[in-house]
Amino acid sequence: MKTTISARQMNIPQAFNDYATQRLETRLSKFFGDDAETKITISELKGQIVIELTVRYNNMIYRSEKSAINKNDALDAAIDKIVRQIRKNKTRVEKRLKDAAFKGLNSDVAEEYDFEVVKHKKFIMRPMELDEAILQMNLLGHNFFMFSNAKSGSTNVVYKRSDGNYAVLEPDAE
Repeated sequence: MKTTISARQMNIPQAFNDYATQRLETRLSKFFGDDAETKITISELKGQIVIELTVRYNNMIYRSEKSAINKNDALDAAIDKIVRQIRKNKTRVEKRLKDAAFKGLNSDVAEEYDFEVVKHKKFIMRPMELDEAILQMNLLGHNFFMFSNAKSGSTNVVYKRSDGNYAVLEPDAE
């Protein structure tokens, strides 16, 4: 498992790098193969450490974000959240994970969910700037808005983050 650890406006002690690598290997190696890529981003917000953990494996992305006073506690909570995501969606993801990932796992823990689409909506996407898309999203009272980016010509999604800021999803050809 390849691990990348980065920090925003703070220094990371080597002890945390070692702890994080060991915890990821211990907790997640049974689900993911050696070619899995994990990325940990650490930042501080309002006196708490925020850990963003992203795992990429077999064209699937697993992501969690947790905060705590202690870096280690935040990391453990983020790892636990990814394990819960995997267990919750066990039947859907087990074909994409390692064969031995679910051996010995209590099958009562995992629940199977059928996703029911209750509405389909079609709309005309006209090209607009990012600021206009954010304004339109806010006027509609939505948490996200899909639009055709006037600069790039691609379809983008803008959404409001839990911290009150905005983020944009843009497609990127690999």
